[in-house]
Amino acid sequence: MPEIERHRRLRASDADRDAVLTILHEAYVAGRLDLDDLTHRQEQALAARYIDQLPELVADVPEGHALDGRWVRPTRRRAKAPVAASNGAGWTATILTGRRIDLERGASVRNFALMGGDDIYLRDALGPGVVLTLELPAVLGGHSLHVPRGVRVVEETQAVAGGNSIRRSAQGDGSNGTLVLRGMLVLGGHTVKLDKRDR
Repeated sequence: MPEIERHRRLRASDADRDAVLTILHEAYVAGRLDLDDLTHRQEQALAARYIDQLPELVADVPEGHALDGRWVRPTRRRAKAPVAASNGAGWTATILTGRRIDLERGASVRNFALMGGDDIYLRDALGPGVVLTLELPAVLGGHSLHVPRGVRVVEETQAVAGGNSIRRSAQGDGSNGTLVLRGMLVLGGHTVKLDKRDR
């Protein structure tokens, strides 16, 4: 008789935890979780050491189905994990850290910030006639958005004890494009400032 393979627990990666945090935020924005549920489950996701601790955190919300098959034990070929996408840009998450992003023309960002935030430079992404929409929900964090002169900034975010800060020098007349900000902000927000190269 063939020997039965013993089940070994697999360690969770940062990408695994980030995927669950993104799903939890989407469920919160859709009204399926309240703030206490969101906070409790986020803490569990961040503390998870093993992959088998993660699926139960999103099993009761429809958004969790986007992760179906992500953690199936591989046989010979590993299936690709599904990626949520919109206009070619999938969701990413920035948690307790930050990085520099230089956005190019035609690209966009869908990023969930938790107690962290990125420096996003938009000089190459904007220009006359360009309307750029960024989906940037945040909890206890936020991004710094660096825009060129002449960009009109439109806020379509919803905030709970938070909000965006748009520097006066960064709010232009729209002659160099329009930046639209979307996403739920909870105890956080983004800062929009003039790119230092345009000062």
